[in-house]
Amino acid sequence: MRILVTGGAGYIGSHACQRLLKDGHTVVALDNLLRGHQKPMDMLKAAHAKSFNFVHADLGDSKAVLETLDTNELDTVMHFGALAYVGESVEDPLWYYRNNISSGIGLLDACDAAHGGKGIKRFIFSSSCATYGNPPTNMIPVPEHCPQSPTSPYGYTKLHFEHILKDYANKRTIDNNPIALTMLRYFNVAGSDRTGMLGEDHTPETHLIPVAIDAALGKRESMSIFGTDYPTPDGTNIRDYVHVEDLISAHALAMDSTQIGQIEAFNVGIGKGYSVREILDSVKRVSGVDFTVHDAPKRAGDAIALYNNPAKIKSTLGWDAQITDIDEVVASAFNWLKDHPNGYRD
Repeated sequence: MRILVTGGAGYIGSHACQRLLKDGHTVVALDNLLRGHQKPMDMLKAAHAKSFNFVHADLGDSKAVLETLDTNELDTVMHFGALAYVGESVEDPLWYYRNNISSGIGLLDACDAAHGGKGIKRFIFSSSCATYGNPPTNMIPVPEHCPQSPTSPYGYTKLHFEHILKDYANKRTIDNNPIALTMLRYFNVAGSDRTGMLGEDHTPETHLIPVAIDAALGKRESMSIFGTDYPTPDGTNIRDYVHVEDLISAHALAMDSTQIGQIEAFNVGIGKGYSVREILDSVKRVSGVDFTVHDAPKRAGDAIALYNNPAKIKSTLGWDAQITDIDEVVASAFNWLKDHPNGYRD
């Protein structure tokens, strides 16, 4: 297939590009580089000169996106491009709505106009478990039919764009020009590709595993646990951590399996939750360093417990996480960050 990967210079997007190229697809990554990195794009271009290109543009620039789709004869979109910090979305919700929804509509305008109005044929959306908010206890682990009630503007932007995509896909069907639409609501993504080429490099870094690894590597004097009195066994949040390579496998399966005219939604997570304290214990085991941890107040918008019921994606797509041991997930992240102390700026 010929695939546009929005947000392709980011953590998950770059891993997607790597996997799709390995599978023999033609890939064009589009990113505004606000939080993505040029270096992984250059590395992928060097390794796949004939089948990979990078376009520096904003996904809300419909003209640039349309030109990219048409010039490269792309038929599929994997849409990762979005702002993705819960706390930041609470602090600046309008920025999140403008970027994640308004710019997303600009992307769909281009998808609709591509190829002389024939449009693209497949769309895979990077949604989020944040659309579920705080699920009722009788729906944990979380199935796809769990009520979606976000607790943050970030979660609302993902949920609203799901609604927009469904309406868009239904209109395409009415117009006798259907598409295959898959929305993947994934849980916490972690780890690095096991070849050591790509890793996780965010500025600012707020994700638990890399923050803890920075503390273990001495890049931070200490780190904090945000909330220690949640109604969980050890008082800290519980999350489902899916390895980035397993996540991308789910995208590849969805792209290959969802038929033209179908609209599907799947959760992507291993089906087991780990508390913040359990993650910190894992980082300490993997690194061999007992770094300093402080207790801190809860953050606005953080859900109590979120982990996946993987039954639907297993039965429908045949997807199953291959990396489920948390120490293996942490070790892949630790090894990359140890070898790249300045991230992609090395």
